[in-house]
Amino acid sequence: MTFALIKERKNPPDRRVVFSPEMCQEVIKHYPDARIIAETSDIRIFKDEAYRKAGVEICEDISKADVMLGVKEVPVEALIPHKKYFFFSHTIKKQPYNRALLQAILQKKIELYDHETITKENGSRLIGFGRYAGLVGAYNGFRALGLRDKLYTLEKVDVLPDLDAVKEELDKIEIPTIKIVLTGNGKVAHGAKEILDYLKIKQVNVLDYLTKDFDEPVYCMIDVLDYNKRTDGLPGKKYEFYNDPSGYESDFMRFAAVSDFFIAGHFHGEGAPYLFTREDARHKDFNINLVADVSCDIDGPVASTIRPSTIAEPFYGYDPITEKETFYDIPGSITVMAVDNLPCELPKNASEGFGDMFLEHVIPAFFNDDKDGILARSKMTTSTGKLAEDFSYLQDYVDETD
Repeated sequence: MTFALIKERKNPPDRRVVFSPEMCQEVIKHYPDARIIAETSDIRIFKDEAYRKAGVEICEDISKADVMLGVKEVPVEALIPHKKYFFFSHTIKKQPYNRALLQAILQKKIELYDHETITKENGSRLIGFGRYAGLVGAYNGFRALGLRDKLYTLEKVDVLPDLDAVKEELDKIEIPTIKIVLTGNGKVAHGAKEILDYLKIKQVNVLDYLTKDFDEPVYCMIDVLDYNKRTDGLPGKKYEFYNDPSGYESDFMRFAAVSDFFIAGHFHGEGAPYLFTREDARHKDFNINLVADVSCDIDGPVASTIRPSTIAEPFYGYDPITEKETFYDIPGSITVMAVDNLPCELPKNASEGFGDMFLEHVIPAFFNDDKDGILARSKMTTSTGKLAEDFSYLQDYVDETD
């Protein structure tokens, strides 16, 4: 079985890769029947020479490989027919901008395994870059705070070599007495929590956060039943909310009234209430003036996130009165960090972490007859040019024409 690390071709360039040179060696050590080649690339964080030293063949033509391993979407013209591909296709939610990509995958009889569809039996994801999105998103939020309020200056993450260097930057600063609310309980939120804990910001419970004043910076990590409530006043149940959120409404304003800084690390499911609306942001009790929206759902549950920002220009302002974009440091505006590709800023660490998960959860399936059903659950398209049964809901999506 030959695996190929493909060159990332999407713009802006993404330097991440599924396996580092060291992880390639780990794969071969554990699975002697596996072979790894790499498509030559001047983009990825690890140079071709590093792979050569690790015993990985560098190729211009990778068509001899069985399985293609990438990160971002593959341009249609670069797809090789009749292969197995792993990458983030951004099609499972019927994203219109990638319809042609899924149509081409079917036409070329490619087996597509989207990284997002690699799950346990209960549907929870096994691999991803969520932790690094949370780490970088929280750091960027504190960078915005320092710049806006002229408190300190932090280097941009993308000019730093790794996570250790990021933490060395944080060692230089002191956080003022503010209250920070962090939503979520998954990998993204826990990545953000790592930054808060590294800064030695005190974590407090919901009751204390809502009712007490503090003489030091504090944060509160809240889950879905903290910021949503049943419309009939009865106690909520988490899995009831996940299965059908229609009987719930947002209870986030009680946090917005006492918070200065909001880190959005939650997953927002279809049909779930918005955390705060544009009307909420105009309310006299709305106190949040800085939002690091790691989840980055545009015009969605976080009203101030009206567009994605970029690694080059990560901050903008949201004027709650006009509902328009403004400068991030204008008094009265909400400073917004909404970079939608945060892990790209830490390509080395993100790639190493991703490779660990991919080796643990995915590679074994190729050599144990997929005994845990990893490949069966994650396969979106078949070698006959059809949608896999679990993804038949996409049929109307691929049948559409622009």
